[in-house]
Amino acid sequence: MEFTAIDYSIFALLLVLSSAIGLFYALSGDRQRTVQEFLLANRNMGCLPVALSLLATFQSAVAILGAPGEIYRFGTEYWFLGCSYFLGLLIPAHIFIPVFYRLRLTSTYEYLELRFNKTVRVFGTITFIFQMVIYMGVVLYAPALALNAVTGFDLWSAVLTMGLVCTLYTTLLTKPEMSEENNPEH
Repeated sequence: MEFTAIDYSIFALLLVLSSAIGLFYALSGDRQRTVQEFLLANRNMGCLPVALSLLATFQSAVAILGAPGEIYRFGTEYWFLGCSYFLGLLIPAHIFIPVFYRLRLTSTYEYLELRFNKTVRVFGTITFIFQMVIYMGVVLYAPALALNAVTGFDLWSAVLTMGLVCTLYTTLLTKPEMSEENNPEH
């Protein structure tokens, strides 16, 4: 089973629309000039956009492609993982997030530095970067594998292309004038 002309058209339209949204917000007005605006939307967003943003953040090709396969292979015991998310999210939502909000912190790493010292913050950051590099490799490989299966595109070209497109999209949304002097925390 391979892509037809209609499939390629829809796929191209998806890429064009996604890029257009990114370009529109990158080039329009004076949005996201500071780190506070980029990371926290100036703390002006309501519950629904924040919840949708978090939901989109946690969804990846690994979850979309892997969860159905996991349930098919091992049955409904996978639901226990889903149920544990509710418990695992209640603790941070009611204990950690209020503390971070009152302290007006942007990240957990700022808290580590406040609570302990800069060395602990750096080790926490390095650990997270190491974990994310491994995770991003899997997250890029899974959709590239699916794309390879249905289109015949070269697997590693798809990985490289998706990585470059995502990097470009992200860098378009960050304005060059966003620097440390615009960061209200420094």
